Amino acid sequence: MIEVQNSILKMVAQGDDLDATLSKLCCELEILLPGTRASILTLDTNGLLHPLVAPSLPRDYSAALDGIAIGPAAGSCGTAAYLRRVVVVDDIESDPRWSASKHLAQAAGLKACFSSPIFGSRGQVLATFALYFEEPRGPTAFEQSVVEGCLPLCMIAFERYGRVLERERLAYTDALTGLTNRAKFNKDLETAPVSGWSLLLIDIDNLKNVNDTFGHAAGDDLIAVVAARIAGAAGVSRAYRIGGDEFAVILDDATAIDPAELAELIGQNVSIPASCGEHTAFPTITIGIAHAATGLSVAEVRQNADIALYHAKEENRGGVLIYDAALTTAISRRSEAIHKVATALKEDRIEAWYQPIVRIDTGEIVGVEALARMRTVDGAIVPASEFFEATKDAQVAAALTRRMIECIARDVGAWLRLGIPFQHVGINLSAADFSCTDLPESLEIAFKREGVPLHHAILEVTESVYLGDRDRRVAKKIASLRAAGLRIALDDFGTGFASLTHLITVPVDIIKIDKSFTALLSPDDPGTGVVEGILHIAKRLGIKVVVEGIETLEQAELLLERGCVLGQGYLYWKALPADQICALLRERGQGRDSVSELNEALVRLSGHPGSLLQRGMT
Repeated sequence: MIEVQNSILKMVAQGDDLDATLSKLCCELEILLPGTRASILTLDTNGLLHPLVAPSLPRDYSAALDGIAIGPAAGSCGTAAYLRRVVVVDDIESDPRWSASKHLAQAAGLKACFSSPIFGSRGQVLATFALYFEEPRGPTAFEQSVVEGCLPLCMIAFERYGRVLERERLAYTDALTGLTNRAKFNKDLETAPVSGWSLLLIDIDNLKNVNDTFGHAAGDDLIAVVAARIAGAAGVSRAYRIGGDEFAVILDDATAIDPAELAELIGQNVSIPASCGEHTAFPTITIGIAHAATGLSVAEVRQNADIALYHAKEENRGGVLIYDAALTTAISRRSEAIHKVATALKEDRIEAWYQPIVRIDTGEIVGVEALARMRTVDGAIVPASEFFEATKDAQVAAALTRRMIECIARDVGAWLRLGIPFQHVGINLSAADFSCTDLPESLEIAFKREGVPLHHAILEVTESVYLGDRDRRVAKKIASLRAAGLRIALDDFGTGFASLTHLITVPVDIIKIDKSFTALLSPDDPGTGVVEGILHIAKRLGIKVVVEGIETLEQAELLLERGCVLGQGYLYWKALPADQICALLRERGQGRDSVSELNEALVRLSGHPGSLLQRGMT
């Protein structure tokens, strides 16, 4: 018996599996006690028994005991666990406690059973230890003493295993949400099947806004609420928190749950207003989905889900996107564009071209908008529209803006030194520029170096930059830029949401009506009424208006009749390189002596072939 105890204690100390340790114990006892068969059943928190080890019992018999509830007449083991004491049944056939399951014992050739509860150190019943006999009889004194000597070994093995489980639970559990964490997520992915499962990656859309507005305690509350709602829809065993505001769900195809339908359900559950401390938040999430098709590695499935989530956040924030191969193509295209622009920046092949802004009534050029152009190695010019994808990379976008500022300062400085009539240049800013700490310092340094006063610069910001401004970072930056004396233009006005709200919450000096409205201009089109309304509002707010995309004489005349004075578009000029703009400004820049004559001619809107509106076309 001492040898058995030492053998089992060694296995416990080595950290062997609980099943292996207790199976070894049962086998040793059966050798020590011939004619017996040992069994250990565990007891769960719901009072149900589950087979753990029974090396000499038929598998069918052990399986039939799984899930049996303890009670005063639940066989030997169920009764022992219920009464918390040893139960001896010397004849299963006649004992009323076995009436419901004696047929199982008879089929297994079992005639009697001696069962003892296994207690934990705190007095709770952890399991039962049973000796079965192949003839009707009770245990001998020696058999009883052997079992009594084994019960503490069982307790030690169970409690060590419980501590291991608890350490593992803590290691794999996210403290804030109670969900399994990234470590467990990675471990479960390692054992994922080759195919037949899906991965949902989930991102909270507005956590930073909640943190900055209400504090990090409210943000933690929001994370916990979202986690609970994800787990409620997907199931706790399938949900993971893998980052600050990132979650994942692993979905086996065997569940017959459609991943897209589950994603929609999760989104609906999460979007219910949530109480976060003393505040109410309105959470939304974005979800990317990838399916584990045959031939794909786990890493590839995870990468595909990442790509789907990335595109969903850019194109359909708050929605669901399922991965397909076209998304990878888009990523490749963007990577290629980023590489090309980064190389062009390094090799000084980025140039500033300029599109004139004119007075519609006189045709004078009052300013220009600077537009990026990339020159290829063989000298071809690439317009910005062909490498726009690269500007979605924050680092490239910021570097491109800095290069454009340098080019603009050099060109404008040269024009001013030549005495060219010139008022202002529009400089486009991206969302990435508002994350940089050197704005407006970089602009001031570049302009000062070339001797260009800052009042010649107008910073143009698109509505899309405003739309992503959940933490009002852009609004604060714009306010500081205006306070520094710089003028701000709201570009592509009308293409985003709540455009009029922007004019109130983030005052600007100029709005540039998007060309999509210009294309609709005609006497009977509703778009003309919209433009009239914008012109009226801008006038009341003291904001200047530039209309983009003017392509026909009719559009120009309609705008002029409605009080719009400034415009740009192909009716006048496309973007031109600096040397050509220099010559054009010398000829058409505001301040020429013939302005009054041209103005007089156009005010009459004669429409004759010699009018400036027509002569200005190129």
